[in-house]
Amino acid sequence: MKKIGIFYGSTTGTTKEVAEQIADSLGVDESDVHDVINCSPSAVADYDVLILGASTWGAGDLQEDMDTFLDGLQSMDLSSKEVAIFGCGDDSMSDTFCNSVGEIYHRLHGTHAQFIGPFNNDGYEYSHSDSDVEGMIVGLCIDNVNHPDETLSRIRDWCAEIKKEFC
Repeated sequence: MKKIGIFYGSTTGTTKEVAEQIADSLGVDESDVHDVINCSPSAVADYDVLILGASTWGAGDLQEDMDTFLDGLQSMDLSSKEVAIFGCGDDSMSDTFCNSVGEIYHRLHGTHAQFIGPFNNDGYEYSHSDSDVEGMIVGLCIDNVNHPDETLSRIRDWCAEIKKEFC
């Protein structure tokens, strides 16, 4: 079994909760769940699969701790890593919904990481999202503000899909 590390940036605690729920769903030990404010990008070296998550803020901006963490990851060769992305947003911010997912995806393209875990955004209503890359949603988008009743089932469904890709 491949070793999974979950790395998240959270300002209000929502992304942390989602990271913990993902860990639960995948059977990842809590010692392998990292708040990026407390670790350096070199911590990813210990893992085969990286699950990266952050929220979207303001005018579609990436959560600041993850922004800094990605600065370090961008200079690394992640060609031996599989990367899955999740993000938290609010679909009432219809022109920037879960932009963080797309931001992480685009910023890590030069690292040669192998991306896994596309997902669908059925049930959300928004006009634009950077998570939509050429018609494919490149990661899990969670809206705990307007759709909290769907969070756990979305997480479980996404985790079931990514398990198929790395097991």
